[in-house]
Amino acid sequence: MDTSLRSLEEALSIRRQIETLEKRLASILRVPSAGAVPRGGPHRVSAATRAKLAAVANARWTRIKAGKERNPFKKKGGLTPAGRKRLSQLMKARWAARKRTAGKK
Repeated sequence: MDTSLRSLEEALSIRRQIETLEKRLASILRVPSAGAVPRGGPHRVSAATRAKLAAVANARWTRIKAGKERNPFKKKGGLTPAGRKRLSQLMKARWAARKRTAGKK
């Protein structure tokens, strides 16, 4: 029991030395310690940056409305009536084929 107590005290002493050395190293390197929690909170944007972003967005929308630039939110393409009819026929053919195979089982 005496040896285990001595080894435990030695381990505790070594742990304290390590902690003090880590603190000294962090102060030398100006690095936050491992236990420090990083600062949270919302990302703030300055008023000047917000104004620049708003000006760029307004200029972009002005170009889009003038027809000089494509609207990124406008729906592209779509299905023509002929394409819709063709898809309908293909689906009906698939369903009929499945019905035929299901009926044979």
